[in-house]
Amino acid sequence: MNMVTKNQISLKELCAHSIKLLGEIITIPSYSGEEKAVADHLEAFLNLRGLSTIRKYNNIWCYNRFFDPDKPLILLNSHHDTVRPNDQYKNDPFQPVLKDGKMYGLGSNDAGGPLVSLVATFLYFYEDHDLPFNLCLALTAEEETSGTYGIKCILQDLMPVSFAIVGEPTGMQMAVAERGSMVLDCVCTGRAGHAAREEGDNAIYKALKDINWFAGYHFPVDPGQPESVKLTVTGVHAGIQHNIVPGECSFVVDVRFDHNYTQKEILTVIDNHTFCEITVRPNVLYPSDIAVTHPLVKAGLQSGRKTYMSPTSSDMGWLQIPAVKMGPGESSRSHTADEYILLQEIESGISIYIQVLSSLSPYLESQ
Repeated sequence: MNMVTKNQISLKELCAHSIKLLGEIITIPSYSGEEKAVADHLEAFLNLRGLSTIRKYNNIWCYNRFFDPDKPLILLNSHHDTVRPNDQYKNDPFQPVLKDGKMYGLGSNDAGGPLVSLVATFLYFYEDHDLPFNLCLALTAEEETSGTYGIKCILQDLMPVSFAIVGEPTGMQMAVAERGSMVLDCVCTGRAGHAAREEGDNAIYKALKDINWFAGYHFPVDPGQPESVKLTVTGVHAGIQHNIVPGECSFVVDVRFDHNYTQKEILTVIDNHTFCEITVRPNVLYPSDIAVTHPLVKAGLQSGRKTYMSPTSSDMGWLQIPAVKMGPGESSRSHTADEYILLQEIESGISIYIQVLSSLSPYLESQ
């Protein structure tokens, strides 16, 4: 398969090759933390087209051919890892199926479609002598698990980045802010005893009090403002046998938060209202945002994009630079059975990415 530059190929052909690449990577299992095979494929794909790539673990990146250190550098980033398929799949998750204008397959929407669209966009500009900016394409690992060997392990290896586009399924609208996330492991301790007698102190009953608090508590916000902190209990475990009062009950809480509350403030409120012992899992993702006056946002608005605050988190949270999250596909399809993306979404996504980047120049000059 050939995917070459804008001087040699039409946008229509570029889109067709992107769809073919998507089908190829769907066939390669790439669970988060197990991405070597798909990283090998993507690296070979780029190398065969004459691009010099850099690799660290399963992260691959490269720069435009005529790199100019005096120009700003834009990062184009998406991830090639996937979650594991759930047991409601009817299709083979690793068999790309084209039907009714859709491509089915695990990772087709999250984030294979955005990834191949950003690859196409990068190759479209790769040979351009007169870009007003530089581009870095980074295809990264372990996004789904916020893993140690994902994008955050290469941030110090990249040339200094000015701002970024993070490819995730957003319907090609611009997420200009994103909630942070942290995971809490909570444990309520009771005392084991025989279920047939009035013995023990049932840890499940103690945990229920805390779980009910998590379910019903709302952090104060100004009138008319969206909820700042969302608390969701996503797992519960207790008991070893039907006739033993459990002495321990553990549960997991997913926390999403914006800039209105710090991690410390959230944990203080939780500590003041619950009785469980709480451990915060590593790799807390912090909220991120970009000014609506930023050149990238202005160029996106000129191209007909809308802005919104994303309720989900992504690798944008690790960057600590101005960034928008934008890509073909819909977030609501992510992690669902028989995941798919519309072929038209990929074609439109590539076109919009190119349009946004092509209209950046006057906004960069006015900074």
